[in-house]
Amino acid sequence: MRVLLVGAGGVGTAITRIAARRDFFDHFVVADYDLARAEAAVAAVDTGPGTGTGTGTGRFVARRIDASDEAAVAALLREERCDVLLNATDPRFVMPLFEAALAADSHYVDMAMSLSRPHPGRPHAQCGVKLGDEQFARAGAWEKSGRLALVGMGVEPGLSDVFARYAADELFDEIEEIGIRDGANLTVEGYDFAPSFNIWTTIEECLNPPVVYERDRGWFTTEPFSEPEVFDFPEGIGAVECVNVEHEEVLLVPRWVEAGRVTFKYGLGEDFIAKLKTLHALGLDSTEPVTVRGADGAPVQISPRDVVAACLPDPATLGERMAGKTCAGTWVKGTKGGRPREVYLYHVVDNQWSMREYGSQAVVWQTAVNPVVALELLAGGVWAGAGVLGPEALPPRPFLDLLTAYGSPWGVREQA
Repeated sequence: MRVLLVGAGGVGTAITRIAARRDFFDHFVVADYDLARAEAAVAAVDTGPGTGTGTGTGRFVARRIDASDEAAVAALLREERCDVLLNATDPRFVMPLFEAALAADSHYVDMAMSLSRPHPGRPHAQCGVKLGDEQFARAGAWEKSGRLALVGMGVEPGLSDVFARYAADELFDEIEEIGIRDGANLTVEGYDFAPSFNIWTTIEECLNPPVVYERDRGWFTTEPFSEPEVFDFPEGIGAVECVNVEHEEVLLVPRWVEAGRVTFKYGLGEDFIAKLKTLHALGLDSTEPVTVRGADGAPVQISPRDVVAACLPDPATLGERMAGKTCAGTWVKGTKGGRPREVYLYHVVDNQWSMREYGSQAVVWQTAVNPVVALELLAGGVWAGAGVLGPEALPPRPFLDLLTAYGSPWGVREQA
């Protein structure tokens, strides 16, 4: 396999460190708008196993690319003869990269889907443009090409969707409800507010109207941070209050898994929610450019959300200051053999472990490992398909077995 990775931020860099230890590819292009960042990612994996990040053995190369330039990305795919484009950028660049891969006759994998737009009249009751709608609208073209666009293949969405498919195939006869539940006990020394993941994406998913799916009602929206519940997370994380957040699983799972209800709830905490509400009240979550004066007095156009992102520490740099664990998982309720059953399928990463083994903090590492596993399954022909597919459209057991082989096991807890 020949891979083009677009995006050498925290997740992209972690992807290179994980992939460097595997042998399913012989050419891996790391491309970023900031060439120095791409070169740093390549240098880290090419310095040998003594760094703790594995060795690239010359298989990695760095290139500069503007992810918004569809034609340039397609040209790079052709030039490097890449079989697949792996998108590790933020969701603003999903569509140009998605279309570039199709134009270049390459497969495509991403970890976040095309952006939503709230309903203009009833944003907290009805869906407008849903996450992924723009991609699914192009499914016919992808099917005709014979190429696969595997969408939402991170940890959430991604592994959480694999868990949903596994539960439907092996653990339940009938599913009443599927609920993705994400929680952590991570702390960051020296910061009052330091999100462990891309703040641009975090604002997008947390302040947009959350989507809920019900079999008899279809998809609908609610108020942000609705339906709070306390969920007990495994491996010492404990009880965390979780609230509804917009997320791709709710749009993906019902397409392939029969369930009465699907939700996504995130353990944000009161302080985090309060800060997000303040950003919204001040208009600092907006992506619409405003005019400010630069140091030379000249007008500069910049979006408030980009200013917020620039003021916060890069999540990829926080690993040495972080402590604790993060948990991603899928709670499923239904029946098996005529009896009620309720389970939580989960994946926990300890920041101390991920920093020691890979030099990547837990949240970005947990996101990064899943698309690498998927690439290996695609390279070996274990996963295959054409069109626009979510992870739950493909067999789950090979993925879960390979994830364990990567040294990062998952678990199942029967709920009392």
